[in-house]
Amino acid sequence: MVEIEISGPGKNALGTQLMAQLTERIDEANGAPLLFTGAGDAFSAGLNLKEVASLDAEGMTAFLDRLVAFFRRVWLYPGPTVAAVNGHAIAGGCILAMCCDRSIATANPKARIGLNEVALGLRFPPALLRFVKASVSPQNLTEVTLGARLYAPQEAAALGLIHAVSDDPKTDAAATLATLARHPVDAYAAAKKDLRGGIMDATAAEEEAFRAEVVPYWTSPELKAMIASLLGG
Repeated sequence: MVEIEISGPGKNALGTQLMAQLTERIDEANGAPLLFTGAGDAFSAGLNLKEVASLDAEGMTAFLDRLVAFFRRVWLYPGPTVAAVNGHAIAGGCILAMCCDRSIATANPKARIGLNEVALGLRFPPALLRFVKASVSPQNLTEVTLGARLYAPQEAAALGLIHAVSDDPKTDAAATLATLARHPVDAYAAAKKDLRGGIMDATAAEEEAFRAEVVPYWTSPELKAMIASLLGG
């Protein structure tokens, strides 16, 4: 088992440097079972908003492409993956947990889990929208995406954003990972590829429309002002 700790500023916010570090650890694991957990009291609070606010259109396009590639790397990783969601898992942090084969969250009712992109005025990149639609049950999809709320762990589990809740998520996640790791390696990898291949593949037309219609808002003064407000600037 390889443990990967998500550790960075802003409650382990996903930025270029952190994603590069995590990708390097994933590559080094070379198919071994992976346990993801967060440093401190958060799993990941989402994207690095300071970096997002600093980007122009070209930089934002590269950042979002990098983000999708990172999530795809976790989603299609051939070995077993389990997330020990030790605290907040918000927006991109929630998607990271959802990309794992299993996710077990803290029972702490103060932890918040959810996809609040719409509440921030953001639209999912096409590949991630396809992933969310494939991962959340139809009866909960509208609530999870259009509701754009952040849920306590028990409610997040009921909505299918995480698989289970535990008073000791890391121990239970490690036990779950050990169980998955007992399966034949080649069969596990092949079944995972068959189940997940293509789910995050957006069409060229979808990507082109996103860049033309949506990236301008991601780099707009309105979004930068909202981020400044959220960060207390």
